[in-house]
Amino acid sequence: MKRLIGCCFLLVVFFSSLAQTKHSFSLSKNDFLLDGKPFQIISGEMHPARIPKEYWRHRIQMAKAMGCNTIAAYIFWNYHEIKPGVFDFKTESRDIAEFIKICQQEGMWVLFRPGPYVCAEWDFGGLPTYLLKIPDIKIRCMDTRYMKAVEGYISRLAKEIKTLQCDNGGPILMLQIENEYGSFGNDKQYLEELRKLWLKNGISIPFFTADGPTAFMLEAGNIDGAAIGLDSGSSEADFEQAKKRNPIVPAFSSETYPGWLTHWGEKFAKPDTNGLKKEVEFLLKNKKSLNFYVIHGGTNFGFTAGANAFSPTQYQPDITSYDYDAPVNEQGRPTAKYFMLRNLIGKYADYRIPEVPEPVKTIEIPEIRMKQTNSIWKNLPIPVRSPQPLPMEMLDQNQGLILYSTKLVGHKGGKLTIWEPHDYALVFLNHKFIDTVFRDGGKWTIDLPKPDVIINDPLLEILVEGMGHINFAQFMIDR
Repeated sequence: MKRLIGCCFLLVVFFSSLAQTKHSFSLSKNDFLLDGKPFQIISGEMHPARIPKEYWRHRIQMAKAMGCNTIAAYIFWNYHEIKPGVFDFKTESRDIAEFIKICQQEGMWVLFRPGPYVCAEWDFGGLPTYLLKIPDIKIRCMDTRYMKAVEGYISRLAKEIKTLQCDNGGPILMLQIENEYGSFGNDKQYLEELRKLWLKNGISIPFFTADGPTAFMLEAGNIDGAAIGLDSGSSEADFEQAKKRNPIVPAFSSETYPGWLTHWGEKFAKPDTNGLKKEVEFLLKNKKSLNFYVIHGGTNFGFTAGANAFSPTQYQPDITSYDYDAPVNEQGRPTAKYFMLRNLIGKYADYRIPEVPEPVKTIEIPEIRMKQTNSIWKNLPIPVRSPQPLPMEMLDQNQGLILYSTKLVGHKGGKLTIWEPHDYALVFLNHKFIDTVFRDGGKWTIDLPKPDVIINDPLLEILVEGMGHINFAQFMIDR
């Protein structure tokens, strides 16, 4: 009995010490240092919210089998703060701590990318849309209303991750402050305040920023003491630009793009792989750290996809698939690109790359025949009366459909113009479909036919679908 108790005690001590192994991660002039030795980050990015929780481990294993030693992950603020002050880190694919623990169990380090703004082709760039209820809100700056919400998010998220930092025995090496800020603004006080908030809430690992490799983006987006991420760093000239910004911190390619996004109406993105191979070989050969954005994209479930717009009349909503033509496709299977990168990394890696795991088994789904069962007109909620049309956010609605209706007094027909529609409108007259108006392109005028018979005050109805809030650049205030 004494010998058995002793063995159990030794096992407990062994596993306890293994779980609490602490590491140091720091920045030197040219290198990242893990426990004082140069460490080349070869990271594959994936987003927990875009992957069913049941597949997290498999996708992490796929990244490791391609040769990666690190997982990068965006965290979407609006996926976790489900209403003001109410956070969810447990349901569906929201258990961030569990995702990070699985990374560690699979022998992977973590680059943590929590925003508050992330872009990522995600609705409103990850920001919560309740901010849009404030008429004059300014985002990504020192607007006190915005910063109060940011502080609530950071203090709550920090509780999930601070024990998972590498200096506490976890796998998280670095944390990103904001995202591509040099493409949006230049409020250094704002960036410094974000750093202070993380430090105040127990984050002690190094920070990094990520920006395009141009002088003005790096000057506006990087802060002193933070490693410099380049989106992307593909040449010696890019890294020289980083040195000009700050010569005493390392730079890395924080977003090396093996694929690209697809908007509605476009053909699926299939970028050429020759340039990718050349770029990755340059990084590996020169011992530059890198992060594949993305190694596996997954899916924009529900209404989570965002949109791009680079002019007031442009609107490019993203599709539900976030396959991204990534090395690991949306279903979780390796592509030809995956094996090209696996072979390339294998030429330079000083560690053994494991075998590619078997794909997750799939089921066959029989054909589903669609048939009409009801009408939207028979399922309308109690109307909200307003002297002017209100955007969804003012009614505590973020996504989906909203129906605007009014009676036509005076003009019964003619030209109807919807100024700056957001986003896709179906126009009905007395419940009869007339035409559509789409935000993109500025063609916002349609013909309303005059009724064949005299009708007192015809009913005009405009059904608007929210196709995703803009997630990038200056048009993000997108109600």
